[in-house]
Amino acid sequence: MKDAQGRQVTGRVRWRKFAVLAVPGFAATAALAVALANGALAASFAVSGQEFKVSAKSLDGEGFAQYGSIDTNARGQLLPVAVTAVKKATINNLCQSVVTHLPVIGDISLNLHAGGKDPVKASDLFLDATQLRGNAEFRKLEIGRDASTLDKGPKGAQGLQDLFAQQADHVTINDMEQVAWATNAGTFTLSGLNMSIAKGKSECF
Repeated sequence: MKDAQGRQVTGRVRWRKFAVLAVPGFAATAALAVALANGALAASFAVSGQEFKVSAKSLDGEGFAQYGSIDTNARGQLLPVAVTAVKKATINNLCQSVVTHLPVIGDISLNLHAGGKDPVKASDLFLDATQLRGNAEFRKLEIGRDASTLDKGPKGAQGLQDLFAQQADHVTINDMEQVAWATNAGTFTLSGLNMSIAKGKSECF
């Protein structure tokens, strides 16, 4: 790029344009922090410093909502998450795993399996995830709805005003794989529960 006198110009930053683009992002981050401090987005508990993995053959849910939010750990750090909220969920072949590294011993894996024969059932389910994969089908889907106006998910399943969200009357997710910080539920019925702990790394996926 050259200036008005024909001289080569490199590394120039258009600060006005940068400010216009950057300020909304900074403002959104600040708004989340302020909302959390004031209790508007307060997590029900401080999450651990470890993410865990959850997989399922299928999740079938009534009353679905999804929006961005934040969790906090015991150190007060803010952790961005995508909250998936479901009023009533039926889950088949549920697996949950977390790997902890201990001095001297090394990796220790905790695994939980349920719903192999009779499905797992949950109500007012909130999944605070950083990653979600699977094959999803929605009924009466609304994409781009204001997060503060969500009304199809569980009570309290709403985000901040002006933030992006989506919701649906019904959701089915097959071959679900999720990495999460936390899970909350009003009720969680685990049929055929089998929990094990072993040395080494063994995860759901």
